[in-house]
Amino acid sequence: MNNDKTDSTTQEHKTITLAELPTHLQEAVGRANWPSLMPVQAQSVPYLLERRDLMVQSRTGSGKTGGFLLPAIDRIDPAENSCQTLILTPTRELANQIAEQARTLAGDMGIRVVTVYGGVPYRQQLSAFRKGAHLVVGTPGRVLDHLGQGNLPLDKLRLLVLDEADRMLSVGFYQDMKMVLTYMPDEHVNTVMFSATFPPYVMRLANDFLDDPVTISLSSDSVHVHAISHVRYDMDHMEKDRVLVNLIEMENPQSALIFCNSRAKVNYVTEVLTRYGYDADQLSGDLAQRARERVLGRIRSGNLRLLVATDVAARGIDINELSHVFQYEVPEDPEAYVHRSGRTGRAGATGTAIILVETMDKLRMSKVMRTYGVTMETPPLPQSDEVTAVVTRRVEVALKQSKRQRSDAFNEAMMQYEPMVEQMTMDGGGIRAMAMLLDDFYQLLLRDETDKIPDALPAALDADGVQQIALSLAQSLHDKDTMRLQRIARFEAMVEQLAMTGDEFYLLTMLMADYHIGMKKQSKKGEGKKRPSKDDKPKSKRSSSKRKGKKPRS
Repeated sequence: MNNDKTDSTTQEHKTITLAELPTHLQEAVGRANWPSLMPVQAQSVPYLLERRDLMVQSRTGSGKTGGFLLPAIDRIDPAENSCQTLILTPTRELANQIAEQARTLAGDMGIRVVTVYGGVPYRQQLSAFRKGAHLVVGTPGRVLDHLGQGNLPLDKLRLLVLDEADRMLSVGFYQDMKMVLTYMPDEHVNTVMFSATFPPYVMRLANDFLDDPVTISLSSDSVHVHAISHVRYDMDHMEKDRVLVNLIEMENPQSALIFCNSRAKVNYVTEVLTRYGYDADQLSGDLAQRARERVLGRIRSGNLRLLVATDVAARGIDINELSHVFQYEVPEDPEAYVHRSGRTGRAGATGTAIILVETMDKLRMSKVMRTYGVTMETPPLPQSDEVTAVVTRRVEVALKQSKRQRSDAFNEAMMQYEPMVEQMTMDGGGIRAMAMLLDDFYQLLLRDETDKIPDALPAALDADGVQQIALSLAQSLHDKDTMRLQRIARFEAMVEQLAMTGDEFYLLTMLMADYHIGMKKQSKKGEGKKRPSKDDKPKSKRSSSKRKGKKPRS
């Protein structure tokens, strides 16, 4: 594949009208009752009919689904019982929507459409594969499961669609998508990637999957994709910390700068993020040069996700991989807003600049917007249930990735925890303890440390072992502070959901096995420390006086 994936030409891209479509595609459009092609369809269909790879910047609701389904229908041969189009999506809900539209467009053409995603039994999906699925749409994790078991051969694949790529990567599907690539045919498969934004990590995904793509951006007349999305959230002062954490959890930036107006605020925000579990560091004017270089080295190498800084400290920093800039405070100088925002959206990628505006700062923010003509999105503040849904989905994806990486011996050994986990998920206290293990895993995920999960085999579990685990879990819960207990509580519903489904239930037994292994390791560390004997105790002043020939006091 070409290492320079983006088509940097500025020539006017092709379009196609409904009347110019082949007859069978016009009939498909008629079944969907579309009066005409939407812009994203008119611009993407002609390239896919020519088998060109595409990067399309398009938001939900723009009609993009039709943009890849029409070319898919065009090249599927119903007489060939094999997967000819594979569509990867971030959620089961989107997979169902795409499948429903595909069935409408295909009508009675004999094209079999199958959806595959987690949380449902394999039986129905396996039956569909045996009949011969022509168009498969699903989430990367469950698709990868079927690929690994040989249920879904891709040797006849003709079109690959990565839909809402930025959302898939935000959830944590990058590893799964890279693994899907290993099951692709040797010859390059025509690929199209749709994404609302093209931050650096999406551009890297394009390098993995696409070959010399045409890039279409519906946000401009050029085929360039280089833009910053400006987003403003208005709130009361007391909400600010919670809003910042919620936004970071929703956006899940690979790397971000967080700007504050003073060194004291930089220190405060860094403390908030660190306490929450994030890998965050700070940069302020009083930082020694050696410490400054260490921090900059971490973020440039990708080993630091969140850097909190003042404008003075951030001056001269040039980091191309920043996907987000957060402004915790409205800058005193309006021009500083432009400099802060310009830190993201570099090297051909898109970026997101988010600013938190307190009630008392609204007039100052209005001056910034008026002075520089900045158009801002003003979405509502993220709600707790929205954040919880995103976080639990991300944890579930990461847990499944972790389970796939375990050895057969580990997966067999962890089955011994099944009765204990079943018992715990029937009791409120047990559910809370399992939620704590999910939160522990999430903390590793926040710091990108899931590779530190124990890889040893769990020891044989007997009645004493069960009691030791239960006591340890209870003590660990007792020691948690209020903030941690609030985080743990949001995972309780996830525990109940995982306990209800066979495949997902074993994610809980895996966590329990990891916890038991960690207990054993801690125990061995404790045993390894030499306990002082009587002879090791330091001599008292009385005995030292004896050695000096002095009489001890009576």
